[in-house]
Amino acid sequence: MSTMTLERGITIERDLRGGLRRVLRDGGVVTWRNLMNVRRNPEMLMAATVQPIMFVLLFAFVFGGSLGGGAYREFLMAGIFTQTVAFNSGFTTIGMANDLQKGIIDRFRSLPMSRLAVLLGRTVSDLVVSAMALLIMSLCGLLVGWRIRGSFLDAVLAYLLLLLFGFAMSWIGALIGLSAPNVEVAQSAGIMWLFPLSFISSAFVGAGTMPGPLKAIAEWNPFTAVIQSARDLFGNPPPPRMTPPSGWPADNAVLYALGTSVLILAIFVPLSVAKYRRVASK
Repeated sequence: MSTMTLERGITIERDLRGGLRRVLRDGGVVTWRNLMNVRRNPEMLMAATVQPIMFVLLFAFVFGGSLGGGAYREFLMAGIFTQTVAFNSGFTTIGMANDLQKGIIDRFRSLPMSRLAVLLGRTVSDLVVSAMALLIMSLCGLLVGWRIRGSFLDAVLAYLLLLLFGFAMSWIGALIGLSAPNVEVAQSAGIMWLFPLSFISSAFVGAGTMPGPLKAIAEWNPFTAVIQSARDLFGNPPPPRMTPPSGWPADNAVLYALGTSVLILAIFVPLSVAKYRRVASK
């Protein structure tokens, strides 16, 4: 009896390994296909960076003088980084809706490939776009006076947290894209919900300057956690005239940012996969 149980356990383990290899292999193929589309349409990368650069120039040089000058420009960049990777989830939304509308999802369904690979390929390819956008935005930040004051390892951790948060946001974008009736609706729905979340946070001003209810929302907003984590790790404190953050989310920003990102993945990966199965089976 114990021998049969052991053999069955070994068989299940082999099946899981084979399934994981298949998902990764198929997901890599879909990722490459999506990245080739970015190569053929470089305006996608431009769209991922033009708006953040406009925000940097607007807040750094139009409002920055009254908010702290050079210190504010360093304070600003973590918020721009976080907003950039989060807003790139809109590409996931539009990409999924576009594939669905053009019948590409039906073609994938007819192939002997993992269903999870389609979603994984889309989110990973958009993660690569976010990484390239972060590189461009970092160079832009250096030009306006932003500097990394922390250690090299702290900076690497900050970028990894930003990319993890962007990856988590892309799964929300995937669910919205699969739920939208067409690309036009997906384009609006994929971005609309991000504006209040990004502005009711500490992206541009300290959460302590907001009135009561908004202050509480901003302090516990996942955006604020990721932003504060990046600021702490980059060594970019708030300007002298801005009240430093306080409370549990601020004191444990890295832990809270990591936890919320993992929680978002735990919720929206299964929801996206379930939605894809329903859509692909029609």
